[in-house]
Amino acid sequence: MSAVPRYAVFGNPIAHSKSPQIHQQFALQEKVQIEYGRILAEPGGFAAAAERFFAEGGLGANVTVPFKTDAYDWVSEHSERAEAAGAVNTIIPLGGGRFRGDNTDGEGLVSDITEAQETALKNRRILILGAGGAVRGVVPVLLQQQPADITIANRTETKARELAERFGVRSAPLDGLPAGRFDIIINGTSGGLGGEIPAVAPEVFGICELAYDMVYGAAAQAFLDYARRSGAKKTADGLGMLVGQAAFSYQLWRGFSPDIKPVIRYMKEAV
Repeated sequence: MSAVPRYAVFGNPIAHSKSPQIHQQFALQEKVQIEYGRILAEPGGFAAAAERFFAEGGLGANVTVPFKTDAYDWVSEHSERAEAAGAVNTIIPLGGGRFRGDNTDGEGLVSDITEAQETALKNRRILILGAGGAVRGVVPVLLQQQPADITIANRTETKARELAERFGVRSAPLDGLPAGRFDIIINGTSGGLGGEIPAVAPEVFGICELAYDMVYGAAAQAFLDYARRSGAKKTADGLGMLVGQAAFSYQLWRGFSPDIKPVIRYMKEAV
């Protein structure tokens, strides 16, 4: 077993992940050495991959698309945040073959929007595109910010409806969204990883203060460009969210609370 504490992020695809660089910056702040790797799991293979990693001495893991609900099913117990979301992005080993699942996505998103992007969420009308694990993870924390309302829209309308009913918010078909209604539009689909953008009419961005993509870098560019052309006043990718949720994960594993602002600056230069 390695003497250096080992952590990893599971996903598919995963080669694009910047999580290793972020966690190494946190380790520099803590003045410790860690290993943090990327693990590509095959569809249906998350449980086997996670079991192997922890059996080999892993001390904590992050989980990204498309395995957040697989992770929820795999862990032994859930935090309140994970329970509310029905999705897990952080796994903490408890010993004796037991694992706790948490979800730090919502805190990462909210801290980035309200602090780094200086955009209020209270009394705002929010549109969320997508209905997967990433969206499930952020809706409960967005609701705590007391927005005027939240609407979930997804290519498969039944998924949006199910998720909306779960959280007591609205749902709408992608092709039936009203023009000029939403103050904040958040893209929670993973289509950007393949160069796709949600099929949303340009008019939907009419009064949009902030268009935000939960992915970052090149994967977010097509959506953000489209939002800007369609009238969004401000756009942002999910790099600040990524650093924020990572910091919450790091704290859960190691009891050390990183300062995220210098890490966001560092990662912006790196990306």
